[in-house]
Formats: sequence, C-alpha cells, structure tokens
Amino acid sequence: MTKDLRVTTVQTSLYWEDKIKNLRNLNKVLSKVDKGSTDVIVLPEMFTTGFSMNAKNLAEEIEGPSMMWMQQVATALKAAVTGSLIIKEKKKFYNCFVWMNPDGTYHTYNKRHLFRMGGEDQVYTPGTESIVIPCKDWVICPQVCYDLRFPVWSRNRMVKQGKEISFDYDVLIYVANWPTVRRYHWQQLLIARAIENQAYVVGVNRIGKDGKENKYSGDSVILDPLGNKISKTLPNKNAVETVAFSMKNLLLVREKFPVFYDADRFEMK
Repeated sequence: MTKDLRVTTVQTSLYWEDKIKNLRNLNKVLSKVDKGSTDVIVLPEMFTTGFSMNAKNLAEEIEGPSMMWMQQVATALKAAVTGSLIIKEKKKFYNCFVWMNPDGTYHTYNKRHLFRMGGEDQVYTPGTESIVIPCKDWVICPQVCYDLRFPVWSRNRMVKQGKEISFDYDVLIYVANWPTVRRYHWQQLLIARAIENQAYVVGVNRIGKDGKENKYSGDSVILDPLGNKISKTLPNKNAVETVAFSMKNLLLVREKFPVFYDADRFEMK
C-alpha cells in the first residue's frame, strides 16, 4: 500500500547575498525538524542569496559548498532537501532547483522561464527540459517562481497502458521569491495549477525585504488536488510546517472526476 508523503515547507526571510548568514539561519530553523519526521523539505528560491543578479560573484559550481550543506542536512534529517541555487556550469549561470537525497544523490532542474522584468534573462541561461523526480511511491515535478505563469510547462499528462493509467507527476513544487505586490497572482495561479493538473501543489516563498527594497509576504501554501488549502502557514511569519499527502485521496479525485480523458494533446517546443 502506498504510504503518505510528508512534505515540510520552510518560509523564512533571507539575508541579501550573504550565504553564511542564510545557512546559519537555516540550520537554526531546521533544528526544529526531527530526524525521520518528514520526507521532503522545501526551501525558497535562491535560498542562500535572495533573488540576485550578481551571479558572477555568487555562483557556485555544481556540488559546491551550498550543495554540500544540503547533503549534510538531508543525511542528518533523513529527508530530501530542495530549493534553488545560483549555479555556474561551462561559463553559464543557472537558477537551478536542486533535489538532494539523504544518500547524496541528487536531481537538478534549471528554471525555464526567466523573469525579464527583473533582468534575470540578461544574466541567467534558461533551462530546456522539465524533469520529474521519484520519491517513495510518488512522483514530483519541480518548478521555479516565474514558471508558475506558464501552465503548458507544468501540464500533467495521462498515459494509458491497457487498463493502467499513470500521470507525469503527483506533486508540483514551486520555490519562489515572489513579491508582495503580486501576491494575489501567486495565490490564484497556485490554485489553478492544482485544479487543472489534479495534483498536490506546494508553493514556498520567502518573507522580508531584499537588497532592492522589494517586499515579500511569503504566502507559502500546500494545496490538495481540488485546490483546497491544507496548510496553516501565515503570511509574513517565519514558519516550518509539515503536511501529509494522501495517495488514496489523490487517486479518488482523479477517479471520480476524470477530466484528463478530455485533455488537449500538444507538443512542447
């Protein structure tokens, strides 16, 4: 029988372009999480730096110090640790989502949609491939911030083989530095992604103010496959929260209201 998936969201303020202070703060925050009490820990976008365009000075090689820290935490807590970092590879910079397993293996996804209004497209290279990640008996799809505005990129597709039906993923994760001025968009788009994809959705956003005086209210949330909020994290508050996802509930939603049979077929280009 498929086990529930326990997901922990970490909503916190970030020190502007200061890796040491951010990791020190996260060590303190994560000290509240008991070993083996969760399966996945989700940190915000660029959790070591804030949403910075100073990639030349802040980027790390893959398997650099920040990823080593992620591995140490994942091993200590017996849970996957996720979030995005500024990564340099072959003279290019990426806003890279990292999924670090307790055994030191990892998956990466480079943010596809770069926030041109903030100049991200002038500094970073866009990713070209979406990925899904297995975790227990679940499948996770990672996305980063601005990706949320582009539903085709996260479209959950059904595959039918005989009487067996499978989906691309069961859980959609968004890590973000999404400013307060557009918090309504963040809230509504996350709900839409849950409903249209019949999947659990996790949205983790930072709070506080960055080095450019942008304000962030957090509004981190976990939604069930019907778009209902099942988390309790409040805006503008430091918070660590763990929620259990039910595979039984997910399958029931898809069985009782099988909209996927009528979904449009398309190719990604």
